[in-house]
Amino acid sequence: MEEINVKDLELKSLIGFDGNPLNGLLLHPDGVHLIYPLGTNVTTYNWSTKVQRFFVGLTNIISAVTVSSTGKYVAAGQVNYMGFRSPIIIWDFQTGEVVTNYESHMVRVESVAFSCCEQYLISLGGIDDGSIIVYEIEKKEVLCGSSSVKSTAGISTVLKAVNSRNRCFVVAGDNMLRLWTLNREQRNLQGLDTSFAKIKRKILCTEIDRLDEYAYCGTSTGDLLKIKLNFPADLAVQKPSASPTLVGCFAKYPASGKKHPPGVTVELYSRGVTSLCLYGNNGAMIVGSGNGVVELVRQKVQVKQQQKHYKKIETRLATPTHPLLLTVLSADVESTVTSIQLMENHTVLVGTINCELFTVSVATFAVTRMFTCHTSAVYDLAFPRDYSKVFATASKNDVRVWSVDTLQQLLRVTVPNCTCSGVLFSHDGSQIISSWNDGRIRSFTPESGRLLYTIHNCHNNGVSAIAMCKDGMKLVSGGGDGQVRVWQVNGTNGTLIAVLKEHKGAVTSIDLHRLGHEAITSSADGTCIVWDIVRYTRLSIMFSSTVFTSAMYHPNGTQLLTSGTNRYIGFWEALDGSLIREIEGSAVAAINSLDITPTGKYFMTGSSDQTVKVWLYNEGVPTHVGVGHAGVVTNVRVSPDGQYLVSTSVDGGIFLWCFPHDLDTPPPSSRCSTVSGVSAGEQQTIRSRQLSLKKSMSVRKENISDISSGQKVISVLEDGGAAGDGDAARAGGSGGPRICKSSSSIR
Repeated sequence: MEEINVKDLELKSLIGFDGNPLNGLLLHPDGVHLIYPLGTNVTTYNWSTKVQRFFVGLTNIISAVTVSSTGKYVAAGQVNYMGFRSPIIIWDFQTGEVVTNYESHMVRVESVAFSCCEQYLISLGGIDDGSIIVYEIEKKEVLCGSSSVKSTAGISTVLKAVNSRNRCFVVAGDNMLRLWTLNREQRNLQGLDTSFAKIKRKILCTEIDRLDEYAYCGTSTGDLLKIKLNFPADLAVQKPSASPTLVGCFAKYPASGKKHPPGVTVELYSRGVTSLCLYGNNGAMIVGSGNGVVELVRQKVQVKQQQKHYKKIETRLATPTHPLLLTVLSADVESTVTSIQLMENHTVLVGTINCELFTVSVATFAVTRMFTCHTSAVYDLAFPRDYSKVFATASKNDVRVWSVDTLQQLLRVTVPNCTCSGVLFSHDGSQIISSWNDGRIRSFTPESGRLLYTIHNCHNNGVSAIAMCKDGMKLVSGGGDGQVRVWQVNGTNGTLIAVLKEHKGAVTSIDLHRLGHEAITSSADGTCIVWDIVRYTRLSIMFSSTVFTSAMYHPNGTQLLTSGTNRYIGFWEALDGSLIREIEGSAVAAINSLDITPTGKYFMTGSSDQTVKVWLYNEGVPTHVGVGHAGVVTNVRVSPDGQYLVSTSVDGGIFLWCFPHDLDTPPPSSRCSTVSGVSAGEQQTIRSRQLSLKKSMSVRKENISDISSGQKVISVLEDGGAAGDGDAARAGGSGGPRICKSSSSIR
């Protein structure tokens, strides 16, 4: 056999963005492209055409990203392992090619910024590094560096270049703000500290006005520092004439009509001011806070008599915080604001720590959710049968349905304080069935997220895996207690048929034979068992010194494929459970997920080394490798039409890859899946039986194939579904979902 070259998987698109880096969401100077990190890639998103491009080269979580003043360059830095230096890469925006890269900071790059002339890149190291580095881009060398640590202050986390002087920049942090000037000839940095007197503040963000006259700093206390930078009027003069001066520490006037404790004369932003954006030239600002409030405020000129009046009043704040800001408009985005960008002076882009992007109209401050993604590990991933336009993911607190074409969230069903461990679509596309760690199985409608029914007390330690037979009448579940249970479902309820007790550890996956008479379950106890789910007996068992993470049938039903923490992929005989062969799936990490194409010619793996691989089944060799995740890959699935792969990771990232091979899809009846095909007549019989069993059908029958590509629905089970069965939910009881359109204003 000729040698096979392992190629790179082509990344098609990403869903969501990483909202954790400060100012991680950037608007390109052309006003059209958004720049943001996700995984190990920096993504540029065309607002008009919805096309994504990727800047690649980093190897871990991106901690800082920036774009130059004209948009020529994009730069980003990452987090690295303890004891290793973190790389910084500069890309050309138009071509996407790497211009240069260097490693100067230990463990973490806290922030990066281009000088206004695009000649230098300034970078700030994290707490383990404590240094500032100035890098000259044209000569591709480090020009100079200095320590950012001040003996009388804490760590520095904020870096901002001034707008008109290419050798000056500001570094701020815990009780400090220092204005640095680069001496190009002597290759050193000179810093001037701002005196805060008795004021103690931790600066979280900084903005500098267009004329470099003032710097506005948001603090963790919830107020704003206004600092005069003392630059001379001549822009040719690089050095400031004096050290920066604190003008004042300001907050909002207390809202009228609200009760305030005696002596309180100011209103602070809850959980601090985390992001700022200057609006216009009249002193107006857009302020983002830690509790999700976004406000347009303007400064009010103080009168001397008022200042004397406030000095006489004792406030709870020991420092002189004065009311100066008047709220013009306000909105709420529900989580900590990390980025604010102004688009064309009429739209504000707001990025939050929950990895959501909102657009806010400056005129009305109406909020619209544009992007969203998971903020924690994605535990399961599923496609509907023979339908590739949408897929569902399961994570902490919610189940979400995504559109492949628009990369938008179509539906979110939220169950507070619960984790969804598994999700699948019923064969006819009329239900989304999910398993949860509270021991319940819940079924929802695919368009509105309405709760159909809940099966209570399924397993003691939570339901860890589920699968459904092709007729839609039998459901197989596995739990953390090691039991496998078979349920009879009728569209409104579930009845326990059998309990299979063999596993000693949690069940990690379930797959059904295409004929529906057998099932294979994998467990953390190092066993895989093939069950007869007609007579409810064990047919065969497979042992290995590993924690099995996944097991599934080959589409022809004659072989089994398993993966585990021992890094090996096992091929087994389905008849007697004997091992055929084992191949090494990864050199260093566990294999977490498997999927096989409908023809059985290829299979895919996702592993803890953050890679996705495509393999030839018969040859047992990889053909393509996908690198881009910044966390452990938890799931990988091929779309029913064979056009692309979807992979998920523990950081919440969802990646869509182009499938590299031509896929000849067989008839639906031969697909190895928990929702394998049935005839049209059987579908009609099943649908008729389900309709007749419903006590009331006041709403139309929903189907995943009818879902609108433009809808955005959020359904919330307020009490976790503890009080409701299907009838209570349909009657609008307390266990039913609350549905709202997220495209409207969020209140």
